[in-house]
Formats: sequence, structure tokens, C-alpha cells
Amino acid sequence: MKILLAGYNVDTEVLEDLKKTSRPRQDVTPETLSASYARISRDPRPIDELRAAARQEVEKSRKSNSAIIFKMGHHSIAEHAVFNFDIIDVSRLALEEIEKFRLCSYTEKSQRYQKLEDNYLVPDEIKGTKLEGLFIETIKQQNEFYQILIGKGVEPEDARYVTSLATLGQLGLTINARNLEFAFRRFASNASSEIRQLGQKMYGLAHDIAPSIILFAGANDFDRLTYGEITKASKGNGGQGKGMKGKEVELVYYTKAADEILVAALLHTTKQLPYKECLIQAKKMGQGAKVRLVESSFKYAEFYDRPVREFEFVDLTFDLVVSAACFGQLKRHRMMSITAQQYEPSLGVTMPPSIKKAGAEKDFAKIIKITNDAYAKINKQSPLAAQYVLTNAHRKRALVKINARELYHFSRLREDPHAQWDILNLSAAMTAQAKKSMPLAMLFIGGKDKYPAIYEAHFGEKPKVLPQY
Repeated sequence: MKILLAGYNVDTEVLEDLKKTSRPRQDVTPETLSASYARISRDPRPIDELRAAARQEVEKSRKSNSAIIFKMGHHSIAEHAVFNFDIIDVSRLALEEIEKFRLCSYTEKSQRYQKLEDNYLVPDEIKGTKLEGLFIETIKQQNEFYQILIGKGVEPEDARYVTSLATLGQLGLTINARNLEFAFRRFASNASSEIRQLGQKMYGLAHDIAPSIILFAGANDFDRLTYGEITKASKGNGGQGKGMKGKEVELVYYTKAADEILVAALLHTTKQLPYKECLIQAKKMGQGAKVRLVESSFKYAEFYDRPVREFEFVDLTFDLVVSAACFGQLKRHRMMSITAQQYEPSLGVTMPPSIKKAGAEKDFAKIIKITNDAYAKINKQSPLAAQYVLTNAHRKRALVKINARELYHFSRLREDPHAQWDILNLSAAMTAQAKKSMPLAMLFIGGKDKYPAIYEAHFGEKPKVLPQY
């Protein structure tokens, strides 16, 4: 066996210093890794030799990348090239667009732990218009009230509910070239000027470094026009539904006979039988036998271990009404399928209990009214810009599909006492409904602080703590 560390992320400042002190070279690009790995399937040489050859012939490597990725359609080769971006001073609203991409890594400035400054974005869509003054005045009043709440002892994580989606933030992004090209197309096709500018700046930084693996990065009709077509096609099929709040958390679909399907999946992995036969056996099993089978899959699990993969054959779909503050955390769970509507004032707002405790409930309501009035005026001329003036307290509808395995992860993280209260309440409501629909599949679900007690209830002892290396 031979294992080599082929490369790792290096700060660009370090790379620039190395280039200054070394001979002139063209191989400071992740394209050489993509090109060498692309040759593995057909070239018998060891991989380290393929990498050496790719570094020596960068132009040849680039031609190889283009042929393999774009002519032969092996786009996964581009995933071997990885980029890191510092994304600074973008709006809270824009961060939602950036973090829609599933196979990326994000670390975002926390509005929970850091006090916010009076910094915000004025959307290009209303700059130079009569609405700009209204927008700025509304944001100033929101931010002034934020500082008042901080002065009253309200923690930043709750005071932020009065701040706007125009508030500036920052983000560290790690993304492979395949997803980066996809993001560029999405950004270029976006209606928001801020998002388009973001994409242009990122493209300018990445394209010259790796031109052979980032080619199709422009706007396209699919990303630009598809939802408009869906909107046209949906007209005449019911009203817009504004003002229809509905339930805040509703399980609208789940896998029927989920517990038996889970048991059948566990049998299928451990028995040499077709799935249909496993399902027949699962239906014949007594409840006690089913419980013991599911328990066996958790016997050696600690709180940080996810359930075995067979839990992924059980699905749940939730219709949610969540605050912007809550959605900002929900969207981080990218293994879920999440689609969402725009923020809508008629859905009401979420007010942190600490604001009422501080005696600021009426002032909070006053700021929300000022915000809603500004939104209504801006929305008539620019619905896109109007979204920016809304606050972290404002709500939107989100549709979430999640499998049972991922729901365990969500619950472990978000129902723990360290979790933020808004998403903790959301997670608790989701798991409560899941337990009613599939009690066997949810036998061990709960926040990580509760896991030892849950485990002990089934096995009569605390979970074993595995030794660390």
C-alpha cells in the first residue's frame, strides 16, 4: 500500500510568496490535479507520476480537462479542483442565495454571537429613486432599536430579529470547480443586481486560474426563466394565498408503513433475500422483534453517530412557516430538500420572548409596522428590493423533505440546549410529529444532551464512550 498527500488548501498569500521566490512557473493551478486524476482510468502509470506529468505540461493538461469534462461529459473530474473564497460585505438576503448549493462548505459570520454594526446594502434596484430615502430611514430606525435592545440587556441573538435582510455579513466558502461553474450560471441568471455582481467578481478571480474547468458560466434561459414559466402556468389555479398563515409546522407527507419499510431495509442488508421477501417478513414480525431489530442498530452508537443508512429509505415532508432568523439556520442542513417562498409580511413575525421580558414589546411592534409600511410602498415598484427591508423576524413558507436519518442529525444538533431557541422549537415540533407517524423509526431521536437517557431507557446502561486516538 502507498498513500500520498497529493495537495491541500493553501492561503493565496502563501502561494504568491512562493511564486515570488521560485522560478517562473505555470503549474500553480488545481487544473493539474483534475487532469492527472482524469487519466487514472486509462493510464497505467501510478497517480503520483500522472501528477508530475500534468505539472510539467500545463497546457496539455488544460486541453485534456476540456476534452474529458466538456466533450466526454465526465464533469466529476472538475470536483478535484477546490477553491476557497472570502465573501465579505454581502447582504443577509444574498447569503441565502449563496448557501443554496448543496455540495459546498460554508462558515458564516454569526449574528447570534457578534454585535451588528450600522452597515447595510442599498439595493441597486432602488438607488437614485424616491424609494431610496424611505429604505435608508427604515433601516436606520431598525438599527437604532437594535442598539436600544442591546442596552436593555437583550442578547444579540434576539436583538437581531429587528435588523433587516439588507444587513451586511461575511462568509467563508469552499467549493469545487464543478459546483463553482454551476453557481456562476445561477448567479449570472439571478434577477438581483447584488447576486449578479457577486458572481462576476468570483468568476474574475477563478477563471484565469482554472480556465479549462470553468467554461459555461454565463446566464442561461433555464435558470433565468423557468420559474417565470411555472408562475404563468399556475395562474388561474387558485389565488395567491396571502394572509393564509396555516400551521407553522405541518407534516404533510410521510412514507406509509414507514416502520415496516425500515425493518425490511435492515433485513435486506443482513439477509440474502430480495426486498419484497424482506418486506413480507417485516410484516409478519411481532412488535417486540421489530423493536429489538431497530434497537440493535443503535447498540454501539454514541450521540455523534448517525443512524445506519437504512433509515434513509423513510421520508418525511414538512410545510413550515419560519422566521428569517430560523431559516438562516435551517438552510445550512443541505442534505434536506428545501424550497422556499419569498418573505411575506402577512405571515406575521416571530418575536423573541426576551424582548417582551425587557418591556420592549410595543416598541418592537412599532418597528415592525414601520417596516411593513415601507415594504408595501417599495414592493409596488420593486418586489425584489422590498425583500431587503424586511427583518429577521419576518417569515416565509418553506417546504422541506427529509429522510429519517437526516432528521436524527437535525434533532441531535438543533434540540440540544446549546441550539438557538427558534430552530430548537422548530426541530422539537418536527420530531414530535414524526414520532406519531413512525414511532419505531424514531425510537432514539432527540437532542444530543438527551441521548444518554434515551439509550439507557433501551439498554439499561449509559452508552459507551469510544477511546480517542
